[in-house]
Amino acid sequence: MAEVSLPRLTRILVASRIRAQLQYRASFAADLFGQAMLIPLEFIEVYALLHAAPVFGGLTLNQATLLFGLSSLAFGLADMVFGQLDNVHRLIKEGRLEVLLTRPTPLLLQLVTQDIQLRRLGRAGVGLAIYLWAIGACHVEPTVRNLALLVLAPLGGVLIHGAVFLFASATLFFVLDGQQAVNAFTYGGRYASGLPGAALMTPVKIFFSYVVPATLIAYVPTVVLTGGTLPAFWWPGWAWLTVPLGLAMWAVMLGWWRLAIRHYTGAGG
Repeated sequence: MAEVSLPRLTRILVASRIRAQLQYRASFAADLFGQAMLIPLEFIEVYALLHAAPVFGGLTLNQATLLFGLSSLAFGLADMVFGQLDNVHRLIKEGRLEVLLTRPTPLLLQLVTQDIQLRRLGRAGVGLAIYLWAIGACHVEPTVRNLALLVLAPLGGVLIHGAVFLFASATLFFVLDGQQAVNAFTYGGRYASGLPGAALMTPVKIFFSYVVPATLIAYVPTVVLTGGTLPAFWWPGWAWLTVPLGLAMWAVMLGWWRLAIRHYTGAGG
């Protein structure tokens, strides 16, 4: 049998998962709708804060909407591709990880492709709609610089969120019952990325800027795109560094992942 290349194998695995989910269209549509409805419910918090006060964390309602849409789009895409990585502790506890380790396909590829949830497109789709609407509402000038940033910011957000998911998954090899602790990085980062960074308490601001760079995903690009002024805590040039930063984080986290795999001694399966 001819050897299948890794890119082709990835396409085959992803296509099979997608076909499986589309077999039950009514169930898929219901799941998609449920995920889509989460975003308006989460946005109510932002609207309530800015309905009571015209400016929150230095942002108006339209600016905060742009930030929220960008954050939701980036996390929705990252969650769809990498969100299943945080289930690795269950595979370890149930002794099923050994089955994946015996296969010739890289473990990370198997974990990423084994449970791609298309229903999470609902979150990303609504986030994209809010993002596009807010771009017009904020009157973002269609310059080459702004258009480039409008595309690069979500891409950088996907890379950063994905790297955090990988960090959380690798950490669970060392701290098997540390799911709640690593959620502070993954889902805590999602929540922080959707809020104006200037409104966060100083310790939280430091953590989600310099440990988990969540405020760089949407807050800094939003202020730069809308012509606002960032507090001294942030530098406007950071808006352009999300993609390089995301790639650097992936390089580091892949090393952490390889260390975690070498550390794993099995669960007796």
